[in-house]
Amino acid sequence: MSASQTQVPQVPQVPMRDLLAACAAARTISTPPRAPDPEPRQSTPAEHRDAA
Repeated sequence: MSASQTQVPQVPQVPMRDLLAACAAARTISTPPRAPDPEPRQSTPAEHRDAA
């Protein structure tokens, strides 16, 4: 090879499966935990009304 020719660096190929797995892992890590569901209210008999 002569000094005037430059060699293009080879980029390693990543399988699509590995790329998608890395994206899913990054999304999971960067997503904050979900807030807990609100507790259902305990109804008392005084709150129930008869239908008109």
